[in-house]
Formats: sequence, structure tokens, C-alpha cells
Amino acid sequence: MSLRDEAAELDALDPLAGKRAEFDLDPDVSYLDGNSLGAPPRGVAPRLAEVVGEQWAGRLIRSWDEGWWDAPERIGDRIAPLIGAGPGQVVVGDSTTVNLFKAVVAAARLNPGRPEILVDAGTFPTDGYIAESAARMTGHSVRRVPVGTLASEVGPRTAVVLVNHVDYVTGELHDLPGITAAVHAAGAVVVWDLCHSVGAVPVPLDAAGVDLAVGCTYKFLNGGPGAPAFLYVARKWLDDFDQPLTGWAGHADPFGMTPDYAGRAGISRGRTGTPDILSMLALDAALDVWRDVTIDQVRAKGLALGDFFLRCLDTLVPGARVVTPRSHARGNQVSVAWPDAKGAMGKLIARGVIGDFRPPEVLRFGLAGLYVRYADVLRAAEELSGLR
Repeated sequence: MSLRDEAAELDALDPLAGKRAEFDLDPDVSYLDGNSLGAPPRGVAPRLAEVVGEQWAGRLIRSWDEGWWDAPERIGDRIAPLIGAGPGQVVVGDSTTVNLFKAVVAAARLNPGRPEILVDAGTFPTDGYIAESAARMTGHSVRRVPVGTLASEVGPRTAVVLVNHVDYVTGELHDLPGITAAVHAAGAVVVWDLCHSVGAVPVPLDAAGVDLAVGCTYKFLNGGPGAPAFLYVARKWLDDFDQPLTGWAGHADPFGMTPDYAGRAGISRGRTGTPDILSMLALDAALDVWRDVTIDQVRAKGLALGDFFLRCLDTLVPGARVVTPRSHARGNQVSVAWPDAKGAMGKLIARGVIGDFRPPEVLRFGLAGLYVRYADVLRAAEELSGLR
């Protein structure tokens, strides 16, 4: 059977094949960049029209009491099952960067007397920047170590460990339960960045005993450009969670206008300022695509897409250096080393295959199981072969 025939058969047998119709995608485009910006679900535009036309225009300020004010917690509870969290531990709002700052500072305050913050050496740059800023604020030092050595590097001086679940360049999936256990064994608190795993792979936050986590919603959750991020705080820490951005929305009596700050009970104390309602409710609509699908189904599809893509690359682009693990210790992403990655990706995009690159020489292909077809990854390999 040819690769083309195999792709057609796999697409015909795919139990998630019908989900693609729920997204507004050009049928002639192979979109493999959902790990940077997810495709728009068709239900988002009409929902936003309703929010603007009926809620904002029709109900005006009354809408704050008719669902807007509680949206951060309500939508957080919708995300919770996708990250293995029980209700009341996830709040939506602000950016990933802002939530990282809240989480790292709060984690340091939860674990006083230890002067060090460990950071995944291959982390997304923002995580490193935020760790350094949080360290200046709390009087800690930052030490960057490879994820593979975290278990041996964490020690009695370590207050907090900040680590990515999936490496944003290579797509490697890190051992969240194992690293969490090692961090706890050393008496430290762990903060996980889930930006490249939420909506792509199962994330067992509660089961693994994770302390705090953050993640974005515009990648595999398809919340739209600039969609608000989320913050997870384990139930055991909710009463002691002392975040540094004590804005009015996290106040126990936000409309009391008192001069002194008192945090709200539970996950609501993770809130800071006025929620971005238009983006928030666009995300709410985007999450509807998960009503009849599980993260395990999406993960199975992502792995199968990756396995097929690797075979296509081996056949059509022999010798191409894949930097993503060939084992299933990967997220729903395949990265390929390629000279002049920026120029090469520009040529692929011109031919209808949209991925992205990371300098200087990595092409990244996101495998969003809800809408990527086996024919799409075959096409990517074919077009990549034509660039040689």
C-alpha cells in the first residue's frame, strides 16, 4: 500500500475525523501549527456575536451579574478535567506570563528559608525571565539545570522548581509524576508550565500531587489569539496561596472598595484585575468541541499522526534529522532540523503547509488531533522532500 493510500485509509477509519468539520479551516490548507495558534471552532463567531449583541448591547452592565463575573472560575472548571484537576482549583484570566509570576512568587512564599529556584534549562524564554524577576522580588537565586538532571539537582536549598511539561522546541514530553515526586522528596514545591501539553496529552495534576501549574489556551485549546491563560493551585495550598498581584478582582469583597487587601477564598484569590470578557467567552465557546471527546482520544490520535509522519519522513526525506523523540515520550509535535528553517517554512507555507520554526534550524509541526488529517502530515513530508 502506498503512503497516499494508507493516509486515505487512516483518515477514513479515524474516529475523530468528523471533528474537523467543527473548525473553520480551508480544506486546501494543511494546518500544522496548532501548537502555536489553534484553529477557530465554528461555534466561536456566533457566540461572540451573541455576547456583543445581546449581552453587552442588550443587557449592558447587568451582564456582570448574569454570568460575566463568575466566568473565570466557571471556565476554569471546564478546563480542569483536561489537566486532571478536580473542581475549584483552576481559574482563567491574565496571560501565561502573569500567571507564571503569580505561581512562582507564591510557591517561594509557601516554602520559606530556602534560597534557590531551579528552572528547566531548555525552558521557554518567558519562564526564565519570570523566574529571574520573581527571584529578585523574593530574594532568591535562580539556577538553570537540564530537565534530565532535575531529580539529582534539587536539594535542601531548593524552594521552587519550574519546569515545562513538553519542550517547546523538541516536543519531548517530560515525566511529570516522576519529577514531581523527586521535587517533593527534596522538600521543594513544583510549578509546571503546561502550554504545550494542555489539550494534547493527559496531564495528571491531582494524581501526581502537583503544587501549582499554568498554561495557555490559544494552542491546543483553540481559544483564539491572546486568549486568557489559566492558573492551577492544588487544593492543599488554596488557603495559603499568597500571590503578589493582589488586584481588586481577587479581593474577598471586590465591590466593598476597602483600602486593605483580603484575599477571596479558594481559587478566586488567583484573580487579579477585571476579566477580559470577550476573549474569555470566546474561549468558553471554543471549549464546546470537547463535549463529546476525551483527552485520551486526542492523545491516541496525536501519537498515531506522529508515528505516520515519522514513517513518511523516513521514506520521502531519508536522512532528515528528527529532533523529537521517536518514542511516545513526546507531545503532539514533531520537530525536524533543517538548514535555514525560516526560509524553508516560508516555502512550505506558500505551498499550503502551515507549520512554524524556531531559530536557527528547527521546523515544528503541530499535530492537533481534533482537526489534523493523516493526509496533512503526508503532504508536509512530500513538500519537505521537494525542498531538498
